[in-house]
Amino acid sequence: MAEFKIGRLDGQPPRIRNVPIAVTPEGFWCCPSQAALQKTAKSPNQQGRPRGGASPAPSKASSVQRAQTISSEKRAQSTPARSRTNSDEQICPPPDAVSAPDPPKVAPAPAPEKRPKQHKISVGFGQLDTSDLKVVLYGKEGVAVKMIVHKNILAENSTFFADRISRQSPVSLLEVPDCEDVEIYVETVGLMYCKDVKQRLIKQNVPRVLRILKVAESLGFHACIMSCLDYLEAVPWVGDEEENVVSSIRQLHDEDHRANPLLKRVTSDVLANPPNDTLAHIIDLVLKSSEDRGRREMKSLVLKLFKENNNTYSNGSSADSCVMTLYSCFQNCLESLLALFRQASDLEALAEQSSDDKEQMFRKITLEADNLLWLAEILSDRHAADELTVIWAGQGELAELHPNIPVMHRHLVSCVSARLLVAVGKGEALPSKETRRRLLDVWLQPLMDDYRWLQHGCRWFDRTVVEDGVGQTILTLPLEDQQAVLLAWLGRFLKAGDGCPNLQRAFEVWWRRTFVRPYAELPGSSSASRPGQH
Repeated sequence: MAEFKIGRLDGQPPRIRNVPIAVTPEGFWCCPSQAALQKTAKSPNQQGRPRGGASPAPSKASSVQRAQTISSEKRAQSTPARSRTNSDEQICPPPDAVSAPDPPKVAPAPAPEKRPKQHKISVGFGQLDTSDLKVVLYGKEGVAVKMIVHKNILAENSTFFADRISRQSPVSLLEVPDCEDVEIYVETVGLMYCKDVKQRLIKQNVPRVLRILKVAESLGFHACIMSCLDYLEAVPWVGDEEENVVSSIRQLHDEDHRANPLLKRVTSDVLANPPNDTLAHIIDLVLKSSEDRGRREMKSLVLKLFKENNNTYSNGSSADSCVMTLYSCFQNCLESLLALFRQASDLEALAEQSSDDKEQMFRKITLEADNLLWLAEILSDRHAADELTVIWAGQGELAELHPNIPVMHRHLVSCVSARLLVAVGKGEALPSKETRRRLLDVWLQPLMDDYRWLQHGCRWFDRTVVEDGVGQTILTLPLEDQQAVLLAWLGRFLKAGDGCPNLQRAFEVWWRRTFVRPYAELPGSSSASRPGQH
Protein backbone atom coordinates (compact mmCIF):
# COMPACT_ATOMS: atom_id res chain seq x y z
CA MET A 1 0.00 0.00 0.00
CA ALA A 2 1.26 3.46 -0.85
CA GLU A 3 0.01 6.82 0.36
CA PHE A 4 -0.69 9.73 -1.97
CA LYS A 5 -2.88 12.80 -2.03
CA ILE A 6 -6.24 13.01 -3.74
CA GLY A 7 -6.88 16.44 -5.20
CA ARG A 8 -10.20 18.15 -4.39
CA LEU A 9 -12.29 19.90 -7.00
CA ASP A 10 -14.19 22.09 -4.54
CA GLY A 11 -11.12 23.83 -3.14
CA GLN A 12 -11.24 22.00 0.21
CA PRO A 13 -8.00 20.64 1.71
CA PRO A 14 -7.05 17.28 0.18
CA ARG A 15 -7.39 14.17 2.25
CA ILE A 16 -4.98 11.28 2.48
CA ARG A 17 -6.27 7.96 1.23
CA ASN A 18 -4.62 4.53 1.00
CA VAL A 19 -4.95 3.08 -2.48
CA PRO A 20 -3.39 -0.22 -3.64
CA ILE A 21 -0.43 0.81 -5.79
CA ALA A 22 2.42 -1.58 -6.58
CA VAL A 23 5.98 -0.19 -6.62
CA THR A 24 7.94 -1.86 -9.41
CA PRO A 25 11.73 -2.35 -9.56
CA GLU A 26 11.90 0.30 -12.27
CA GLY A 27 10.51 2.84 -9.82
CA PHE A 28 7.09 3.56 -11.31
CA TRP A 29 3.69 2.92 -9.78
CA CYS A 30 0.96 0.91 -11.48
CA CYS A 31 -2.37 2.68 -11.36
CA PRO A 32 -5.10 0.64 -9.62
CA SER A 33 -7.77 -0.91 -11.79
CA GLN A 34 -10.89 0.95 -12.87
CA ALA A 35 -12.90 -1.05 -10.35
CA ALA A 36 -10.56 -0.06 -7.54
CA LEU A 37 -10.73 3.59 -8.57
CA GLN A 38 -14.50 3.57 -8.27
CA LYS A 39 -15.01 1.06 -5.47
CA THR A 40 -15.67 3.58 -2.73
CA ALA A 41 -17.49 5.95 -5.07
CA LYS A 42 -20.53 3.67 -5.32
CA SER A 43 -21.48 3.27 -1.65
CA PRO A 44 -25.22 4.12 -1.60
CA ASN A 45 -25.37 4.27 2.20
CA GLN A 46 -23.01 7.27 2.25
CA GLN A 47 -24.54 9.39 -0.48
CA GLY A 48 -26.49 12.34 0.82
CA ARG A 49 -25.81 11.56 4.52
CA PRO A 50 -23.87 14.25 6.46
CA ARG A 51 -21.26 13.16 8.95
CA GLY A 52 -21.30 14.30 12.55
CA GLY A 53 -17.83 15.89 12.79
CA ALA A 54 -16.53 19.03 11.15
CA SER A 55 -13.04 17.66 10.66
CA PRO A 56 -12.30 15.07 7.97
CA ALA A 57 -12.66 11.48 9.16
CA PRO A 58 -9.99 8.86 8.48
CA SER A 59 -10.67 6.58 5.53
CA LYS A 60 -11.11 3.39 7.53
CA ALA A 61 -14.02 0.99 7.56
CA SER A 62 -14.62 1.39 11.29
CA SER A 63 -14.70 5.19 11.04
CA VAL A 64 -17.14 5.11 8.15
CA GLN A 65 -19.39 2.73 10.03
CA ARG A 66 -19.38 4.94 13.14
CA ALA A 67 -20.21 7.97 10.98
CA GLN A 68 -23.17 6.14 9.48
CA THR A 69 -24.60 5.11 12.89
CA ILE A 70 -24.91 8.64 14.34
CA SER A 71 -28.32 9.09 15.93
CA SER A 72 -31.04 10.94 14.10
CA GLU A 73 -31.20 13.55 16.89
CA LYS A 74 -27.59 14.61 16.36
CA ARG A 75 -28.11 14.79 12.60
CA ALA A 76 -31.15 17.01 13.09
CA GLN A 77 -29.13 19.41 15.29
CA SER A 78 -26.25 19.64 12.83
CA THR A 79 -25.95 22.91 10.92
CA PRO A 80 -25.75 22.98 7.11
CA ALA A 81 -22.10 23.95 7.30
CA ARG A 82 -21.28 20.92 9.44
CA SER A 83 -23.20 18.60 7.14
CA ARG A 84 -21.05 19.45 4.16
CA THR A 85 -19.00 16.48 3.02
CA ASN A 86 -15.26 16.34 3.41
CA SER A 87 -14.67 13.60 0.85
CA ASP A 88 -14.57 13.76 -2.91
CA GLU A 89 -16.78 10.67 -2.84
CA GLN A 90 -19.74 12.55 -1.36
CA ILE A 91 -22.25 14.73 -3.15
CA CYS A 92 -22.30 18.38 -2.07
CA PRO A 93 -25.80 19.68 -1.21
CA PRO A 94 -27.28 22.26 -3.57
CA PRO A 95 -26.92 25.98 -2.68
CA ASP A 96 -30.59 26.40 -1.76
CA ALA A 97 -30.18 23.70 0.89
CA VAL A 98 -27.43 25.72 2.60
CA SER A 99 -29.25 29.07 2.75
CA ALA A 100 -32.56 28.19 4.41
CA PRO A 101 -35.00 31.18 4.41
CA ASP A 102 -36.58 30.42 7.82
CA PRO A 103 -34.15 28.74 10.29
CA PRO A 104 -36.63 28.40 13.20
CA LYS A 105 -38.90 26.15 11.16
CA VAL A 106 -38.16 22.45 11.25
CA ALA A 107 -38.77 20.98 7.83
CA PRO A 108 -37.33 17.96 6.04
CA ALA A 109 -34.27 18.89 4.06
CA PRO A 110 -34.68 18.57 0.29
CA ALA A 111 -33.07 15.56 -1.31
CA PRO A 112 -29.55 16.35 -2.48
CA GLU A 113 -29.29 16.97 -6.17
CA LYS A 114 -27.22 14.37 -7.98
CA ARG A 115 -24.22 15.91 -9.62
CA PRO A 116 -21.43 14.31 -11.59
CA LYS A 117 -18.72 13.11 -9.27
CA GLN A 118 -15.06 13.25 -10.17
CA HIS A 119 -12.44 11.23 -8.40
CA LYS A 120 -8.95 12.50 -8.93
CA ILE A 121 -5.94 10.25 -8.48
CA SER A 122 -2.29 11.23 -8.64
CA VAL A 123 0.28 8.73 -9.88
CA GLY A 124 4.01 9.33 -9.98
CA PHE A 125 6.67 7.74 -12.17
CA GLY A 126 10.43 7.54 -11.75
CA GLN A 127 12.16 10.13 -9.56
CA LEU A 128 9.41 12.52 -8.56
CA ASP A 129 11.79 15.30 -7.57
CA THR A 130 13.01 15.58 -11.18
CA SER A 131 9.59 15.43 -12.84
CA ASP A 132 8.73 18.34 -15.10
CA LEU A 133 5.37 17.44 -16.64
CA LYS A 134 1.86 16.60 -15.49
CA VAL A 135 -0.54 14.64 -17.70
CA VAL A 136 -4.21 14.51 -16.67
CA LEU A 137 -6.42 11.73 -18.05
CA TYR A 138 -10.19 12.19 -17.96
CA GLY A 139 -11.90 8.82 -18.10
CA LYS A 140 -15.37 7.41 -17.75
CA GLU A 141 -17.67 7.96 -14.75
CA GLY A 142 -15.77 10.98 -13.54
CA VAL A 143 -12.37 9.37 -13.01
CA ALA A 144 -9.42 11.73 -13.49
CA VAL A 145 -5.82 10.56 -13.11
CA LYS A 146 -2.92 12.99 -12.83
CA MET A 147 0.39 11.48 -13.89
CA ILE A 148 3.62 13.12 -12.71
CA VAL A 149 6.12 12.29 -15.46
CA HIS A 150 9.23 13.44 -17.32
CA LYS A 151 9.13 15.18 -20.68
CA ASN A 152 12.26 13.57 -22.05
CA ILE A 153 11.05 10.02 -21.35
CA LEU A 154 7.61 10.56 -22.88
CA ALA A 155 9.00 12.41 -25.92
CA GLU A 156 11.63 9.73 -26.48
CA ASN A 157 9.15 6.82 -26.39
CA SER A 158 5.92 8.29 -27.79
CA THR A 159 5.39 10.17 -31.04
CA PHE A 160 2.07 11.41 -29.64
CA PHE A 161 3.64 13.05 -26.59
CA ALA A 162 6.63 14.24 -28.60
CA ASP A 163 4.32 16.12 -30.94
CA ARG A 164 2.23 17.58 -28.11
CA ILE A 165 5.27 18.70 -26.16
CA SER A 166 6.94 20.27 -29.20
CA ARG A 167 3.80 22.16 -30.21
CA GLN A 168 3.08 23.53 -26.74
CA SER A 169 6.63 24.16 -25.52
CA PRO A 170 7.16 25.28 -22.86
CA VAL A 171 4.49 23.13 -21.29
CA SER A 172 3.97 21.80 -17.77
CA LEU A 173 0.48 20.29 -18.14
CA LEU A 174 -1.14 18.14 -20.81
CA GLU A 175 -4.75 16.99 -20.74
CA VAL A 176 -6.16 13.87 -22.44
CA PRO A 177 -9.98 14.04 -22.58
CA ASP A 178 -12.31 11.08 -23.16
CA CYS A 179 -9.74 8.45 -22.29
CA GLU A 180 -11.37 5.07 -22.98
CA ASP A 181 -9.09 2.92 -20.82
CA VAL A 182 -7.50 4.95 -18.04
CA GLU A 183 -6.06 1.96 -16.24
CA ILE A 184 -4.19 0.63 -19.29
CA TYR A 185 -3.19 4.14 -20.39
CA VAL A 186 -1.41 4.69 -17.08
CA GLU A 187 0.22 1.26 -17.25
CA THR A 188 1.41 1.89 -20.81
CA VAL A 189 2.99 5.19 -19.80
CA GLY A 190 4.64 3.34 -16.94
CA LEU A 191 6.15 0.89 -19.44
CA MET A 192 8.07 3.82 -20.94
CA TYR A 193 10.16 3.76 -17.76
CA CYS A 194 11.02 0.06 -18.19
CA LYS A 195 14.29 -1.18 -19.61
CA ASP A 196 12.72 -4.44 -20.85
CA VAL A 197 9.07 -4.03 -21.83
CA LYS A 198 8.75 -7.63 -23.04
CA GLN A 199 9.80 -8.94 -19.65
CA ARG A 200 7.05 -6.88 -18.04
CA LEU A 201 4.46 -8.41 -20.40
CA ILE A 202 5.28 -12.03 -19.56
CA LYS A 203 3.05 -12.01 -16.49
CA GLN A 204 0.12 -10.51 -18.41
CA ASN A 205 -2.65 -12.37 -20.24
CA VAL A 206 -3.66 -12.05 -23.89
CA PRO A 207 -6.73 -9.77 -23.40
CA ARG A 208 -4.69 -7.31 -21.30
CA VAL A 209 -1.80 -7.26 -23.78
CA LEU A 210 -4.30 -6.49 -26.56
CA ARG A 211 -5.52 -3.53 -24.53
CA ILE A 212 -1.94 -2.38 -24.02
CA LEU A 213 -1.28 -2.80 -27.74
CA LYS A 214 -4.24 -0.58 -28.61
CA VAL A 215 -3.10 2.21 -26.28
CA ALA A 216 0.53 1.85 -27.38
CA GLU A 217 -0.44 2.34 -31.01
CA SER A 218 -2.48 5.43 -30.19
CA LEU A 219 0.58 6.84 -28.37
CA GLY A 220 3.03 5.84 -31.08
CA PHE A 221 4.95 3.80 -28.48
CA HIS A 222 6.80 1.60 -31.00
CA ALA A 223 8.95 -0.33 -28.52
CA CYS A 224 5.81 -1.41 -26.67
CA ILE A 225 4.08 -2.36 -29.94
CA MET A 226 7.02 -4.58 -30.88
CA SER A 227 7.01 -6.24 -27.46
CA CYS A 228 3.26 -6.85 -27.61
CA LEU A 229 3.58 -8.43 -31.06
CA ASP A 230 6.45 -10.64 -29.89
CA TYR A 231 4.38 -11.71 -26.88
CA LEU A 232 1.30 -12.49 -28.98
CA GLU A 233 3.36 -14.41 -31.52
CA ALA A 234 4.81 -16.71 -28.86
CA VAL A 235 1.94 -17.24 -26.42
CA PRO A 236 -0.84 -19.81 -27.04
CA TRP A 237 -4.31 -18.47 -27.84
CA VAL A 238 -7.25 -20.01 -26.02
CA GLY A 239 -10.93 -19.96 -26.98
CA ASP A 240 -12.08 -16.66 -28.47
CA GLU A 241 -8.63 -15.09 -28.08
CA GLU A 242 -7.70 -16.03 -31.66
CA GLU A 243 -10.41 -13.89 -33.24
CA ASN A 244 -9.61 -10.99 -30.91
CA VAL A 245 -5.89 -11.19 -31.68
CA VAL A 246 -6.40 -11.37 -35.45
CA SER A 247 -8.88 -8.50 -35.36
CA SER A 248 -6.51 -6.33 -33.31
CA ILE A 249 -3.50 -7.09 -35.50
CA ARG A 250 -5.35 -6.29 -38.71
CA GLN A 251 -6.25 -2.89 -37.30
CA LEU A 252 -2.60 -1.92 -36.93
CA HIS A 253 -1.37 0.69 -39.40
CA ASP A 254 2.38 1.04 -39.06
CA GLU A 255 3.57 -2.39 -37.99
CA ASP A 256 2.43 -4.66 -40.81
CA HIS A 257 5.93 -6.02 -41.37
CA ARG A 258 6.06 -7.28 -37.78
CA ALA A 259 2.46 -8.48 -37.68
CA ASN A 260 2.83 -10.75 -40.72
CA PRO A 261 4.76 -13.50 -38.86
CA LEU A 262 2.06 -13.48 -36.19
CA LEU A 263 -0.76 -13.84 -38.73
CA LYS A 264 1.01 -16.82 -40.29
CA ARG A 265 -0.39 -18.80 -37.40
CA VAL A 266 -3.85 -18.52 -39.01
CA THR A 267 -3.08 -17.86 -42.70
CA SER A 268 -0.79 -19.33 -45.32
CA ASP A 269 0.74 -17.87 -48.47
CA VAL A 270 1.89 -21.23 -49.81
CA LEU A 271 0.11 -21.89 -53.11
CA ALA A 272 1.84 -25.19 -53.87
CA ASN A 273 -0.48 -27.02 -51.46
CA PRO A 274 -3.94 -25.40 -51.70
CA PRO A 275 -6.57 -26.25 -49.06
CA ASN A 276 -8.52 -28.54 -51.39
CA ASP A 277 -5.50 -30.80 -51.89
CA THR A 278 -5.10 -30.95 -48.13
CA LEU A 279 -8.78 -31.81 -47.72
CA ALA A 280 -8.50 -34.61 -50.29
CA HIS A 281 -5.47 -35.98 -48.47
CA ILE A 282 -7.28 -35.96 -45.12
CA ILE A 283 -10.34 -37.72 -46.54
CA ASP A 284 -8.16 -40.30 -48.28
CA LEU A 285 -6.30 -41.06 -45.04
CA VAL A 286 -9.56 -41.56 -43.15
CA LEU A 287 -11.12 -43.73 -45.85
CA LYS A 288 -8.10 -46.04 -46.03
CA SER A 289 -7.75 -46.48 -42.28
CA SER A 290 -8.56 -49.92 -40.89
CA GLU A 291 -7.97 -49.16 -37.19
CA ASP A 292 -11.42 -49.07 -35.67
CA ARG A 293 -11.03 -46.46 -32.94
CA GLY A 294 -8.94 -43.94 -34.87
CA ARG A 295 -11.13 -44.32 -37.93
CA ARG A 296 -14.35 -43.89 -35.95
CA GLU A 297 -13.13 -40.86 -34.00
CA MET A 298 -11.67 -39.06 -37.02
CA LYS A 299 -14.81 -39.66 -39.09
CA SER A 300 -16.87 -38.21 -36.28
CA LEU A 301 -14.52 -35.23 -35.93
CA VAL A 302 -14.36 -34.38 -39.64
CA LEU A 303 -18.13 -34.75 -39.98
CA LYS A 304 -18.63 -32.44 -36.98
CA LEU A 305 -16.26 -29.84 -38.47
CA PHE A 306 -18.16 -29.91 -41.75
CA LYS A 307 -21.48 -29.49 -39.92
CA GLU A 308 -20.18 -26.63 -37.75
CA ASN A 309 -19.32 -24.58 -40.80
CA ASN A 310 -21.35 -25.48 -43.85
CA ASN A 311 -19.97 -22.31 -45.46
CA THR A 312 -16.55 -23.90 -45.86
CA TYR A 313 -15.60 -23.52 -49.52
CA SER A 314 -19.01 -21.93 -50.04
CA ASN A 315 -18.05 -19.62 -52.91
CA GLY A 316 -16.79 -20.04 -56.43
CA SER A 317 -14.42 -22.71 -57.64
CA SER A 318 -13.42 -23.73 -54.10
CA ALA A 319 -16.95 -25.00 -53.44
CA ASP A 320 -16.99 -26.93 -56.72
CA SER A 321 -13.58 -28.43 -55.98
CA CYS A 322 -14.65 -29.54 -52.52
CA VAL A 323 -17.79 -31.27 -53.84
CA MET A 324 -15.88 -32.84 -56.70
CA THR A 325 -13.35 -34.22 -54.23
CA LEU A 326 -16.10 -35.82 -52.17
CA TYR A 327 -17.81 -37.25 -55.27
CA SER A 328 -14.54 -38.66 -56.54
CA CYS A 329 -13.95 -40.42 -53.23
CA PHE A 330 -17.53 -41.74 -53.26
CA GLN A 331 -17.12 -43.14 -56.76
CA ASN A 332 -13.85 -44.88 -55.84
CA CYS A 333 -15.41 -46.49 -52.77
CA LEU A 334 -18.46 -47.53 -54.79
CA GLU A 335 -16.33 -49.27 -57.43
CA SER A 336 -14.38 -51.07 -54.71
CA LEU A 337 -17.60 -52.17 -52.99
CA LEU A 338 -19.11 -53.48 -56.25
CA ALA A 339 -15.97 -55.53 -56.93
CA LEU A 340 -16.15 -56.99 -53.41
CA PHE A 341 -19.85 -57.84 -53.86
CA ARG A 342 -19.04 -59.66 -57.09
CA GLN A 343 -16.25 -61.56 -55.38
CA ALA A 344 -18.46 -62.52 -52.44
CA SER A 345 -21.26 -63.65 -54.76
CA ASP A 346 -19.02 -66.06 -56.67
CA LEU A 347 -19.77 -69.21 -54.70
CA GLU A 348 -17.13 -71.33 -56.44
CA ALA A 349 -14.35 -68.84 -55.81
CA LEU A 350 -15.63 -68.27 -52.31
CA ALA A 351 -15.49 -71.99 -51.51
CA GLU A 352 -11.78 -72.08 -52.39
CA GLN A 353 -10.89 -69.25 -50.01
CA SER A 354 -9.71 -69.82 -46.47
CA SER A 355 -11.67 -68.59 -43.48
CA ASP A 356 -9.20 -65.76 -42.92
CA ASP A 357 -9.54 -64.61 -46.54
CA LYS A 358 -13.34 -64.65 -46.29
CA GLU A 359 -13.26 -62.72 -43.05
CA GLN A 360 -10.89 -60.16 -44.55
CA MET A 361 -13.14 -59.77 -47.61
CA PHE A 362 -16.28 -59.21 -45.53
CA ARG A 363 -14.42 -56.72 -43.34
CA LYS A 364 -13.48 -54.76 -46.46
CA ILE A 365 -17.15 -54.77 -47.50
CA THR A 366 -18.11 -53.33 -44.12
CA LEU A 367 -15.39 -50.67 -44.31
CA GLU A 368 -16.29 -49.57 -47.85
CA ALA A 369 -20.01 -49.40 -47.01
CA ASP A 370 -19.16 -47.33 -43.96
CA ASN A 371 -17.08 -45.01 -46.15
CA LEU A 372 -20.02 -44.53 -48.53
CA LEU A 373 -22.34 -43.74 -45.62
CA TRP A 374 -19.89 -41.16 -44.22
CA LEU A 375 -19.50 -39.39 -47.58
CA ALA A 376 -23.27 -39.45 -48.16
CA GLU A 377 -23.74 -37.84 -44.74
CA ILE A 378 -21.29 -35.03 -45.54
CA LEU A 379 -22.77 -34.31 -48.96
CA SER A 380 -26.36 -34.43 -47.67
CA ASP A 381 -25.57 -32.00 -44.86
CA ARG A 382 -24.03 -29.64 -47.40
CA HIS A 383 -27.14 -29.92 -49.64
CA ALA A 384 -24.94 -31.27 -52.41
CA ALA A 385 -26.38 -34.80 -52.77
CA ASP A 386 -28.46 -34.31 -55.95
CA GLU A 387 -25.95 -36.06 -58.16
CA LEU A 388 -25.33 -38.63 -55.44
CA THR A 389 -28.96 -39.80 -55.62
CA VAL A 390 -28.56 -40.24 -59.38
CA ILE A 391 -25.43 -42.34 -58.88
CA TRP A 392 -27.00 -44.47 -56.15
CA ALA A 393 -30.26 -44.98 -58.05
CA GLY A 394 -28.23 -46.38 -60.94
CA GLN A 395 -26.63 -49.17 -58.88
CA GLY A 396 -28.98 -51.93 -60.05
CA GLU A 397 -26.22 -54.58 -60.08
CA LEU A 398 -25.18 -53.76 -56.55
CA ALA A 399 -28.79 -54.08 -55.40
CA GLU A 400 -29.15 -57.46 -57.17
CA LEU A 401 -26.01 -58.79 -55.44
CA HIS A 402 -27.13 -57.38 -52.09
CA PRO A 403 -29.07 -60.51 -50.92
CA ASN A 404 -25.95 -62.69 -51.47
CA ILE A 405 -24.03 -60.90 -48.68
CA PRO A 406 -24.64 -61.69 -44.99
CA VAL A 407 -26.81 -58.98 -43.43
CA MET A 408 -24.27 -58.21 -40.71
CA HIS A 409 -21.86 -57.03 -43.43
CA ARG A 410 -24.28 -55.54 -45.95
CA HIS A 411 -26.61 -53.56 -43.64
CA LEU A 412 -24.51 -50.38 -43.94
CA VAL A 413 -25.34 -50.35 -47.65
CA SER A 414 -29.00 -50.06 -46.68
CA CYS A 415 -27.99 -47.24 -44.35
CA VAL A 416 -26.71 -45.34 -47.39
CA SER A 417 -30.09 -45.83 -49.08
CA ALA A 418 -31.88 -44.67 -45.95
CA ARG A 419 -29.69 -41.56 -45.65
CA LEU A 420 -30.33 -40.51 -49.24
CA LEU A 421 -34.08 -41.11 -48.91
CA VAL A 422 -34.04 -38.95 -45.77
CA ALA A 423 -32.14 -36.26 -47.70
CA VAL A 424 -34.83 -36.27 -50.39
CA GLY A 425 -37.61 -36.30 -47.82
CA LYS A 426 -36.07 -33.33 -45.97
CA GLY A 427 -35.37 -31.34 -49.11
CA GLU A 428 -31.58 -31.64 -48.69
CA ALA A 429 -31.46 -33.16 -52.19
CA LEU A 430 -33.71 -32.24 -55.13
CA PRO A 431 -33.43 -34.97 -57.76
CA SER A 432 -35.90 -35.39 -60.61
CA LYS A 433 -39.06 -37.47 -60.16
CA GLU A 434 -37.55 -40.18 -62.39
CA THR A 435 -34.53 -40.40 -60.08
CA ARG A 436 -36.75 -40.47 -56.98
CA ARG A 437 -38.87 -43.29 -58.40
CA ARG A 438 -35.85 -45.29 -59.48
CA LEU A 439 -34.20 -44.77 -56.08
CA LEU A 440 -37.24 -46.34 -54.42
CA ASP A 441 -37.57 -49.11 -57.01
CA VAL A 442 -33.91 -50.16 -56.63
CA TRP A 443 -33.27 -49.72 -52.90
CA LEU A 444 -36.53 -49.80 -50.93
CA GLN A 445 -36.76 -53.61 -51.08
CA PRO A 446 -33.15 -54.16 -49.82
CA LEU A 447 -33.85 -51.61 -47.09
CA MET A 448 -36.92 -53.56 -45.95
CA ASP A 449 -34.89 -56.80 -46.05
CA ASP A 450 -32.35 -55.35 -43.63
CA TYR A 451 -34.79 -53.32 -41.52
CA ARG A 452 -34.97 -55.65 -38.55
CA TRP A 453 -31.18 -55.78 -38.32
CA LEU A 454 -30.91 -52.00 -38.65
CA GLN A 455 -33.23 -51.51 -35.67
CA HIS A 456 -31.32 -53.84 -33.38
CA GLY A 457 -27.77 -53.93 -34.73
CA CYS A 458 -27.10 -50.30 -35.67
CA ARG A 459 -26.73 -47.91 -32.72
CA TRP A 460 -27.17 -44.65 -34.60
CA PHE A 461 -30.21 -45.81 -36.63
CA ASP A 462 -33.23 -43.57 -35.96
CA ARG A 463 -36.34 -45.39 -37.06
CA THR A 464 -38.62 -42.35 -36.83
CA VAL A 465 -36.38 -40.18 -39.01
CA VAL A 466 -35.92 -42.91 -41.64
CA GLU A 467 -39.60 -43.75 -41.88
CA ASP A 468 -40.55 -40.10 -42.18
CA GLY A 469 -37.89 -39.56 -44.90
CA VAL A 470 -39.00 -42.61 -46.90
CA GLY A 471 -42.66 -41.65 -46.60
CA GLN A 472 -42.05 -38.04 -47.65
CA THR A 473 -40.02 -39.22 -50.64
CA ILE A 474 -42.87 -41.48 -51.75
CA LEU A 475 -45.34 -38.62 -51.45
CA THR A 476 -43.28 -36.49 -53.87
CA LEU A 477 -44.07 -38.95 -56.69
CA PRO A 478 -47.09 -38.78 -59.01
CA LEU A 479 -50.21 -40.25 -57.40
CA GLU A 480 -50.09 -43.43 -59.51
CA ASP A 481 -46.48 -44.07 -58.45
CA GLN A 482 -47.39 -43.42 -54.81
CA GLN A 483 -50.08 -46.07 -55.11
CA ALA A 484 -47.74 -48.64 -56.66
CA VAL A 485 -45.03 -48.17 -54.01
CA LEU A 486 -47.39 -48.03 -51.03
CA LEU A 487 -49.42 -51.08 -52.09
CA ALA A 488 -46.19 -53.06 -52.45
CA TRP A 489 -45.16 -51.82 -49.00
CA LEU A 490 -48.58 -52.76 -47.56
CA GLY A 491 -48.23 -56.39 -48.66
CA ARG A 492 -44.77 -56.56 -47.04
CA PHE A 493 -45.88 -54.78 -43.85
CA LEU A 494 -48.81 -57.15 -43.33
CA LYS A 495 -46.33 -60.08 -43.38
CA ALA A 496 -43.29 -58.63 -41.59
CA GLY A 497 -44.91 -56.20 -39.16
CA ASP A 498 -42.19 -54.60 -37.02
CA GLY A 499 -39.53 -55.90 -39.38
CA CYS A 500 -40.66 -53.46 -42.05
CA PRO A 501 -40.68 -49.64 -42.15
CA ASN A 502 -43.92 -48.23 -40.81
CA LEU A 503 -45.18 -45.93 -43.57
CA GLN A 504 -48.71 -45.51 -42.26
CA ARG A 505 -48.50 -41.71 -42.20
CA ALA A 506 -47.60 -41.63 -45.89
CA PHE A 507 -50.33 -44.19 -46.54
CA GLU A 508 -52.90 -41.91 -44.85
CA VAL A 509 -51.89 -38.94 -47.00
CA TRP A 510 -52.09 -41.04 -50.15
CA TRP A 511 -55.53 -42.34 -49.04
CA ARG A 512 -56.92 -38.82 -48.57
CA ARG A 513 -55.50 -37.67 -51.89
CA THR A 514 -57.10 -40.64 -53.63
CA PHE A 515 -60.47 -41.16 -51.91
CA VAL A 516 -61.32 -38.10 -49.82
CA ARG A 517 -60.34 -35.03 -51.82
CA PRO A 518 -59.25 -35.92 -55.36
CA TYR A 519 -57.93 -32.86 -57.19
CA ALA A 520 -58.21 -34.19 -60.74
CA GLU A 521 -61.45 -34.30 -62.72
CA LEU A 522 -63.24 -37.60 -62.61
CA PRO A 523 -64.22 -39.13 -65.95
CA GLY A 524 -67.59 -37.79 -67.05
CA SER A 525 -67.77 -35.03 -64.42
CA SER A 526 -68.39 -31.44 -65.44
CA SER A 527 -66.14 -29.83 -62.89
CA ALA A 528 -63.24 -30.82 -60.73
CA SER A 529 -63.75 -31.45 -57.08
CA ARG A 530 -61.93 -28.99 -54.88
CA PRO A 531 -60.66 -29.08 -51.31
CA GLY A 532 -63.35 -27.90 -48.92
CA GLN A 533 -66.25 -29.25 -51.04
CA HIS A 534 -66.15 -32.59 -49.25
